[in-house]
Amino acid sequence: MDELLLRVRSETAGESWRAAGRTVVAAVSGGPDSMVLLHLLKAMAETDGFRVVAAHVNHRFRGAEADAEEELVKRTAEAWGVPCETAAIDVPAYIAETGLNPQEAAREKRYEFLRDVARRSGAETIALGHHADDQAETVLMRLLRGSGIAGLAGIPMKRKENELELIRPLLRITKYELLEYGKRNSVPYAFDSSNADRHYLRNAIRLDVLPMLESFNPQVRASLVRLSEMARIENDYMELEARKALARTAIRSGDGWAVDRGRFRGLHVALQRRLIKLILNYAEPPRFSFDYERIEEAAAAIVAEAPSVVKVDIGSGWILSREYETAYIGPERPAAGSFAYGVPGPECGVNVPEANAVFRFSRIVGPVTSPPDSRWEAFFDEESLEFPLAVRNRRPGDRFEPLGLNGSKKVQDMFVDSKVPKWRRDRLPLLVDASGRILWIPGLRRSRFALPSEKAGPVVRVRVDGDFRADGDETATCS
Repeated sequence: MDELLLRVRSETAGESWRAAGRTVVAAVSGGPDSMVLLHLLKAMAETDGFRVVAAHVNHRFRGAEADAEEELVKRTAEAWGVPCETAAIDVPAYIAETGLNPQEAAREKRYEFLRDVARRSGAETIALGHHADDQAETVLMRLLRGSGIAGLAGIPMKRKENELELIRPLLRITKYELLEYGKRNSVPYAFDSSNADRHYLRNAIRLDVLPMLESFNPQVRASLVRLSEMARIENDYMELEARKALARTAIRSGDGWAVDRGRFRGLHVALQRRLIKLILNYAEPPRFSFDYERIEEAAAAIVAEAPSVVKVDIGSGWILSREYETAYIGPERPAAGSFAYGVPGPECGVNVPEANAVFRFSRIVGPVTSPPDSRWEAFFDEESLEFPLAVRNRRPGDRFEPLGLNGSKKVQDMFVDSKVPKWRRDRLPLLVDASGRILWIPGLRRSRFALPSEKAGPVVRVRVDGDFRADGDETATCS
């Protein structure tokens, strides 16, 4: 058995795609790398019992040359007894339609076709022909562009894409080894003339930069591949730690995230950056590619001692805003409008979507005491209430008479003293009576009005639930 075949068999031993009865789609361009990949998979399938399907895309870039490649792939697959699906896709027209560059457009249409072939053939795996030289080129390209450790990890050996898995069995094998295997086993292949076009950065790296670097270090390709392996392992570890840190440090807040500044400051600076990048990657749809300076600016804004209120535009409609001990990363929050909902009687429920809150009113007969969760629950003497009550947000000049305080206080001042973020102040619901007196500010204080006593009549119990108090998302309507 060929030495390279033995090596690939050994490196992929135990992987699920090799199980008998499974189907693997091989992406075959017609070049030496993918043709050797197809030959290796065919040989392994004969002993392992999985099925191989070849898939080729003619991008219509190179006219007769591309047509000849397509014929080569179909003819070879037929000779080897491998099912083959091909597609001729007008990528130039797609470029004109989308404005993508040729490489991006070709890749997008190619992967779309590969996914279609996998679905039709019942395959869960797509095999790609990237090899060690491709990895070295990728790492060097990213290094030149200023990539971080995640970028230096290069091309992954495996990647999940929904129900499909993309694998690269040749990623540790050099181009030279693949060509030698092709010679030993008479594997036909085509030459892609576009690979000599230095207009493409990858070609310039392959043809000019790497040979120049090899004059200083003949093993530079192996060094770059080794760097990618180390970067991948360390990046995987850091990603895992960043996800743990995110769970401890931040919670979802609408379409964004609320970050606890105290816990964020306690993280190593490397995890601080990772946590911010992780949050940005959760954007729907993911569309962020921030440079080092942008991440640094966001982290610095969170940890800075002063000022207490900061707002940073981080692009694509997202902001970082910091108020007191909480930082928010997410889409710009729209200004809250005025809202008010009537409470006709002592037994009903009121949904307040602006605050993501639900007020539940019920009548209780008999003495009551304030429960431990009194920030979110209040009791009022029914006979002392002026119905109809209302749930509304603040109004200019609102004053509140808190229980235990002689006189009144501006609601605005209460919010400032309680360090309520500015963005929340117009969204907080207040319970008021028919005369406009504020009875209760849930989460903060209740008023001195309508206090129940043992001699009082029925008591109205009011409880607030919902995302407003981070207990979930509940809804209700008045009955």
